[in-house]
Amino acid sequence: MKRILMIAVAMLPLVLLAQARIGIVNSQELFDLMPEKAAAEAQLKTLSDRYHAEYEMLQRDFDKKYADYQTVAADASMPETIKERRVQELQESDKKMREFERRVADEINARREALTKPLTDKIQAAIRQAGEQGEFDLVFDTAVTPVAYTGHSTVDLMPVVKAILGL
Repeated sequence: MKRILMIAVAMLPLVLLAQARIGIVNSQELFDLMPEKAAAEAQLKTLSDRYHAEYEMLQRDFDKKYADYQTVAADASMPETIKERRVQELQESDKKMREFERRVADEINARREALTKPLTDKIQAAIRQAGEQGEFDLVFDTAVTPVAYTGHSTVDLMPVVKAILGL
């Protein structure tokens, strides 16, 4: 009797899962369809272009200092103090460029997050709404968790979520 009871308890999750309503969506596909995505990308491109122009200016300044250093270094009559100062200027210029690159990357990532978070939140809310409307027990996002197989009872919620989002 104990064995039968243990087997029944062990099989209970499988029976419950077999009765579960499961849906699938692809949030990346939804994100790509959002009209706001193009505006966000345009803002990021504008920001990136501005930073790129500033970086090119820093690069030209570095190249000029490097050319000056090569001229000074090739002159055997030039005092070592001047050569050392030019090396120091090059190192400072290189440090400025690396710091600028780091700050730009941080700023672009922060801006990307600020622009995309409202979209992803909107998509997640629509997925949640579709799941609640259809009384689904589980909704898998195939963009995040690949699903190797979906059976005949799995429901593609993409049309429902697209309708909720107005896509």
